[in-house]
Amino acid sequence: MKEVLLRTARTLKQPGDASIKEFGAQWETLAARGTQIFRMRPDVDRLIGRGNEPMAEDNNRNFPRFMASLFLAYQPEVFVDTVLWVFRTYRAHGFHTDFWTVNLNLWVDLLKKELSPETFIDIQPFYNWLMVNVPLFVTLTDLDLSDQGHISALGSET
Repeated sequence: MKEVLLRTARTLKQPGDASIKEFGAQWETLAARGTQIFRMRPDVDRLIGRGNEPMAEDNNRNFPRFMASLFLAYQPEVFVDTVLWVFRTYRAHGFHTDFWTVNLNLWVDLLKKELSPETFIDIQPFYNWLMVNVPLFVTLTDLDLSDQGHISALGSET
């Protein structure tokens, strides 16, 4: 399954210089706005687990920082391995698998509103790739987390 992720990640094209520059100049503002929007959701506790607000805020700061770095020197292996690490780590702390679908949709909406159309078109494939592959990331991390005792035999998160 990881090979599927790597194969499809290799089809993504590094954004152009203008898009990298625009995203790099705005990622901090985007992170703050994304955190603000996410906090207003009535289902935050279900998505992140009680007491995980600081971790969710860290995620919203680190996510665009990582993407800005990734855009500068795109390496598909780094992208896949980092996303798998994030899924394992956050799920082990009680984040629900729905968190990524919700948060990625929030990010795509935010990027579409805040970035130029050219930059959005240039970087949107990375976010689309993440959204399309959430089920694979869940499946791969189910295997890891069940081995570590974080997921019961029925597949529910502890």
